[in-house]
Amino acid sequence: MNLSLEGKNAVICGSTQGIGLAIAEELALLGANCTLIARNEEGLKAIVRDLDIALRQQHGYLIADFHQPGEVKKIIEDHVNQHPVHILINNTGGPPGGPITEATEEAFLDAFNQHLICNHILAKAVIPSMKKEKYGRIINIISTSVKIPLKNLGVSNTIRGAVASWAKTMANELGVYNITVNNILPGYTRTQRLDSIIANLAKTKKISIADAEKEMQQDTPMKRFGEPAEIAAMAAFLVTPAASYVNGASIPVDGGRTGSI
Repeated sequence: MNLSLEGKNAVICGSTQGIGLAIAEELALLGANCTLIARNEEGLKAIVRDLDIALRQQHGYLIADFHQPGEVKKIIEDHVNQHPVHILINNTGGPPGGPITEATEEAFLDAFNQHLICNHILAKAVIPSMKKEKYGRIINIISTSVKIPLKNLGVSNTIRGAVASWAKTMANELGVYNITVNNILPGYTRTQRLDSIIANLAKTKKISIADAEKEMQQDTPMKRFGEPAEIAAMAAFLVTPAASYVNGASIPVDGGRTGSI
């Protein structure tokens, strides 16, 4: 099974913490040259410095705010003018929680820009080099809510569904070029976003953080939260040559929590 990413260039979004960071670490270990995108330059510098270079990989970073699609467009277009891109990991923080009936129109627009529009900008920029290289992997880190909507995440449920449909449509169009587009649907994973969801649940139910965590873990057959490295392992497989016939899939990595087949 060919799991080598030597000679492949990856762009990884939201990669200074959580799932994005874990994916960057895993792809570097497999030999990829990793370019990280996030807002925090100090964090980016530290991560790039620590990524594996045993196979003479060359890593770098780009600074962009996903709340500013125009900024994302400029930095990725400048990057692809200098470097072919074989792998794109679309990953950014989720919208704030809350009932959909209380969501503002602005919240939907902001989340739409941050997720679907920025994903589209990034994909359009890298697709020409993927076609030229005859190798492309686009991975979107979204949510199990595309299968079953999650409580109290009205805006997120809506936008994640849009991204999943966008990705499936793109997979259908790009497969002929040996470019695959797949979605990873993380379950409850130990990240800063999970911490905020736990805190919100504890506040709403007037219970302790520990009790809120226990309640959420009971929803999962494995009775624990996932680790970012467990999500990264799936992403790493999907971008390797070994996963060349996996296309247009939305794969839960959630300890069995999602109730659908």
